[in-house]
Amino acid sequence: MNSTLEAVHLTKRYNGHTALNDLNLSLKGGDIFCLLGQNGAGKTTTINLFLGFIAATEGKALINGIEVKPGSTNTREFIAYIPEVVQLYGNLNGLENLDFFSRLAGFKYSSAELEHFLSTSGLQKEAHKRKLSTYSKGMRQKVGIAIALAKKAGVILMDEPTSGLDPRASAEFTAICKQLAAEGKIIFMATHDIFNAVEVGAVIGIMKQGSLVHTVSTGNITANELQQLYLETI
Repeated sequence: MNSTLEAVHLTKRYNGHTALNDLNLSLKGGDIFCLLGQNGAGKTTTINLFLGFIAATEGKALINGIEVKPGSTNTREFIAYIPEVVQLYGNLNGLENLDFFSRLAGFKYSSAELEHFLSTSGLQKEAHKRKLSTYSKGMRQKVGIAIALAKKAGVILMDEPTSGLDPRASAEFTAICKQLAAEGKIIFMATHDIFNAVEVGAVIGIMKQGSLVHTVSTGNITANELQQLYLETI
């Protein structure tokens, strides 16, 4: 299946406050979309609507043409979510965490298959059987990616995934995202990291006060130009 992610006049209001205003977006397999904006701009609200954590006030969030609705499991199998801090069990090792979350998603893998997912995500083999309590943030993110791979998710939603990563870990994360996109997955990333967005994203959106005010191709803009546009926008 060729994955798709769409927002059709997607709007969310809370007690008269518009958190997301008339978002229209269409992504297909292989796309990497980075959404920039200040805190409160609507980035996390957008992700929460696609995850079905909250209900839209107007419009639709669609995954593979299926409308996302709170309480429905119709789209859950198609998506994976990697938050700023990946919630894993510190008393379990990488393999055990991956096995646990894979089983929750309805998949049972051999140890060799689990090792393959972790290696593909960029986690060094020596760390596979170390407790998560000893992992850096970058290593935890890689386990999150391995879980997404094990779920066979075609759409991967990320919220500030490079926050707190050192330059090397950020570069490794970028390379993994590009590889996932090359395999046909959709990457939708909310971020503050302008320079990483230019490096990893194919298309970048800038959001202000709930509205998507700019959409630019990274092939047509430098990091410095994007930073200037961002500062002028916010």
